Amino acid sequence: MDARLSFSRYRLLVLLCAVAALSGSRSPAAAAGRSCSDTRQVYSEKGYSTGTAPLTQISGEHLRLCPQDYTCCSSQMEEMLALQSERDFLKAIEDNSQFLLTTFTQRHRRFDEFFRELIDLSEKSMNQMFTKTYGRLFTQNAHVFQELFVELRRYYSGGSVSLTEVLSDFWSRLVERVFSLVNPQYQFSEDYLECVSKHAEQLQPFGDVPRKLRVQVSRAFIAARALSQGLATGRDIVNKATKLTADSECVRGLMRQWYCPLCRGMPSLRPCHSLCLNVMKGCLANQADLDTEWNNFIDALYQVSEKLEGPFNMELAADSISVKVSEAIMHMQENSVGISSKVFQGCGNPRPAPARSKRSPKESGGNRRPFRTYTPEEKPTTAAGTNLDRLVTELKERLRPMRGFWVSLPHTICNDEKMAADVTNEDRCWNGQTRGRYLPDVTGDGLVSQINNPEVEVDIARPDVRTRQLIMELRVVTNKLRHAQSGQDTDFVDSEEGSGSGGSDHGERYNDDWPGYGPYSPPYSKPPRNPASNPAKPPRSRDRNGSKWNRNNGHGRVRSAASLLSFSLVPLLSLPFVVTVAPMWR
Repeated sequence: MDARLSFSRYRLLVLLCAVAALSGSRSPAAAAGRSCSDTRQVYSEKGYSTGTAPLTQISGEHLRLCPQDYTCCSSQMEEMLALQSERDFLKAIEDNSQFLLTTFTQRHRRFDEFFRELIDLSEKSMNQMFTKTYGRLFTQNAHVFQELFVELRRYYSGGSVSLTEVLSDFWSRLVERVFSLVNPQYQFSEDYLECVSKHAEQLQPFGDVPRKLRVQVSRAFIAARALSQGLATGRDIVNKATKLTADSECVRGLMRQWYCPLCRGMPSLRPCHSLCLNVMKGCLANQADLDTEWNNFIDALYQVSEKLEGPFNMELAADSISVKVSEAIMHMQENSVGISSKVFQGCGNPRPAPARSKRSPKESGGNRRPFRTYTPEEKPTTAAGTNLDRLVTELKERLRPMRGFWVSLPHTICNDEKMAADVTNEDRCWNGQTRGRYLPDVTGDGLVSQINNPEVEVDIARPDVRTRQLIMELRVVTNKLRHAQSGQDTDFVDSEEGSGSGGSDHGERYNDDWPGYGPYSPPYSKPPRNPASNPAKPPRSRDRNGSKWNRNNGHGRVRSAASLLSFSLVPLLSLPFVVTVAPMWR
């Protein structure tokens, strides 16, 4: 009897030892006595007091986020580590998006400075060249040219300005000046000059130069402004998309993967790669939904930048303004007899200028030279020390890796050896409960795909409002960039169909405008305008009110060519330059 009892006790003891051996740390006796020194050390290195940290493992019934097994974490430690996991997550987002933010911020600043410098240098070169060539005739009428650049700057800076109207109004002012100068033997009333300006498009006193300049300048300025605005929008969207807060379900998943191993006394154990991916895809589900519109945006930026170094070259456009204006003036002078004859037939015979109003060329123009164009050697230099091609090349190199950023962000974070175990280390990583293989599948990308995410509970029926707003912002800026690729400004594309800022000149290019790009044949012929379909140009106000004109001649409406040179001009009135053909102009 005693022998059988002793044998039974022996078998029970062996069984208990086997169970203890198999359970390892799960044994209450073994776990309770296990040291927490490693956990305490890591916890202290993170800047926390170890006053509440157990010396040895204790029962984990108090844990809310980690497995309720024997643990080295108190409730206060678990709470502090949960907050730490959120900070680590946000820091990882910030670090990995820094490339985007830096690129958009720096590229926007460099392009903006470059484009503004081009405009400044274009105006400066025109002043220098025209003063040298035309002398006092230019300086006395310089306001006409100054206001052109004022409006060009205002457009580039985002003002509600139609480039077509700005350029048309510039040519209408210029034709009045030049017409008076080539006919000094007559005096012209304001109404008479208004008649000249009103029918300038039919007369084409400047030849085809105004249309060529409009195409070149409009395309370049539209593309430059769209690129600058696009880079600024990209910067703002990255700022907004990365300034997020982790919700409670996300924090739970972050804590379970990063700091529950610490609480289990295994601080060096990294989460399994697939576990990390599921947590990150759950926490970044809304950001992943930006991916489609983000890629469209990056592609549009890339394509506009290519246009700027090609057919919509801003350097060439800014450089050509003074040259083409000079060509236009020369054309009108060379054809002044025929143009004046047509004007006299349409607007009536002007009054001869009184003898006292006439001046000799020496008196009126000093030592001015005849109107002429400029040789390439005389053309102004642009933006010394900078180069548009280099700026564009650098930008394109930085744009390429930005595609797919938001979808790839979970992978980027989890590929960091500090954040997760290597993908090849599947059996010796933290699987959410203990050391071992992580078995669940990795979920897909985006909000809807998180319906079966085993690590982060995501309400797929409630899309993030801020993310939806960012998607709309991306669509708007992408639409502007795509229109800019065809020389169209979305602010005016509806109201200026057929005559908008580059809208009707889709596909046009000129060999003299774009040197180095070879011959080009437009894909279609531009249909002739029907003059009868164009509404009459509204009369210009002669009194300054807001941005209206003030002729500064309150002493009467009749002026001679000489007196025309002395009045000053105030900012341009942006009015559509359209023509109504009266019967007398047949």
